[in-house]
Amino acid sequence: MKLDARLLRALLLALSLSGCMVGPDYVRPAIDVPAAWRIDEGEARDLSGTAWWEQFDDPVLNDLIVSALAQNKDVRIATARIEEYRGRLAVTRSQLFPQVGANVDAARQRASHQNGFITYPDSADTRSNSYQVLVSASWEIDLWGQLRRATEAARDDLLATTEAKRAVVLSLIASVASNYILLRNFDRQLEISRQTAKSRGESLHVFELRFRGGVVSALELSQNQSQYQDALASIPPLEEQIAATENLLSVLLGRNPGPIARGRSIDALRAPLIPADLPSALLDQRPDIRQAEEQLAAANARIGVAQAAYFPTISLTGALGSASGQLSSLFTGPTGVWSFGAGLVAPIFTAGAIAGQVQQAEAQQQEALFNYQRSILNAFADVDNALADHSTSLERLAALRAEVEANTNYARLARLRYENGYTSYIEVLDADKRLFSSQLQLAAQQAQALNTSVNLYQAIGGGWVGIAESETTSSSDPSEPESRP
Repeated sequence: MKLDARLLRALLLALSLSGCMVGPDYVRPAIDVPAAWRIDEGEARDLSGTAWWEQFDDPVLNDLIVSALAQNKDVRIATARIEEYRGRLAVTRSQLFPQVGANVDAARQRASHQNGFITYPDSADTRSNSYQVLVSASWEIDLWGQLRRATEAARDDLLATTEAKRAVVLSLIASVASNYILLRNFDRQLEISRQTAKSRGESLHVFELRFRGGVVSALELSQNQSQYQDALASIPPLEEQIAATENLLSVLLGRNPGPIARGRSIDALRAPLIPADLPSALLDQRPDIRQAEEQLAAANARIGVAQAAYFPTISLTGALGSASGQLSSLFTGPTGVWSFGAGLVAPIFTAGAIAGQVQQAEAQQQEALFNYQRSILNAFADVDNALADHSTSLERLAALRAEVEANTNYARLARLRYENGYTSYIEVLDADKRLFSSQLQLAAQQAQALNTSVNLYQAIGGGWVGIAESETTSSSDPSEPESRP
């Protein structure tokens, strides 16, 4: 009984010591945050927490994004990876608790009548039964916090994987929106090319009639034919680009390559309003930054796991059960059996193995730290670039609209001058060529201007990523926090 009391006191002492944890606690590194962006967007509404793609006012685009979130294979891969790391956390965390198992044995045997020097009569019954039921348990006391640090690292790995999925969602929505805008741009350019080819074809027909009547020269007819063929030649590349973009969108939607539904034209799409956010908000909005921070926290916790290897580990084992030769008396009488033990394992000489493991963990923590800092710098650059691109893109769009208007007037006047004999047909060709080129450039710039809004929302991140994630096939575990506070 005295031995049991000593063991109990030792157990209580071990439990009191188990509150100690070696290794550094995680503290978010200080970051040099710029006070403001070089492009001032402070007066814009802050819409970074809304489903910004709905501001395009195109139901077809909304449906495509919802379909992509539900069916995209990269999202499903990321979802499965979260479940993998959730399972890893469960395995790691389970080591903090006693491991209990059960063992049931039943045997029946018959001994030989010839047993060494003893011979049993033939009538003797040498058969016997044995029954045993044992419940065993083992528990490693986490004196130095090795298991808790490992659980902390596994939890951070899970959070990092969750942020990785959010990064996939962010990229997916931006890719679907950008490629849809690009598709509508190619549609518009194809429409312009076909209209131009039709118009030039009609003009060529008139010139052929005039040439037969001797009104125009062979040179003017050849110039008109060249212009017509130039418009025709612009159509096949656009058709190829449309097919390639449709196939890319199909892959993003998780379906076989095929045609994509169309909604509003490139002219009718409305650009989302620009969100206004302080630079420091990126630390809590960009999934890639949050993922890098969780990886840093995990690497920080693994330093404690490595350092704990310097210290001894104590394991407790025990078993409680019953053993009997008769099943009917298995749980009655003096059939109870029990055992209790404790083991201690401590490193004495490892030839630098533990020191090497600690050095490795510390180096990995430094690597994760620099990766976190690099992610933040890249994020600041992304936002600054996106703001600058958006501003200059709108200026270029306004200039191209004015250019198209001027070239339209130029082409009309050049044709009037030619018809009235004031100029050669070369001026008409030049005006028509300029108009065609500027119309194509305007359609491309409209897509570019819309995509700068997409790029800016992608660069800033925000609460909209969580809104979009709710449309995916994943199911979140309410027992796990969604992010680092």
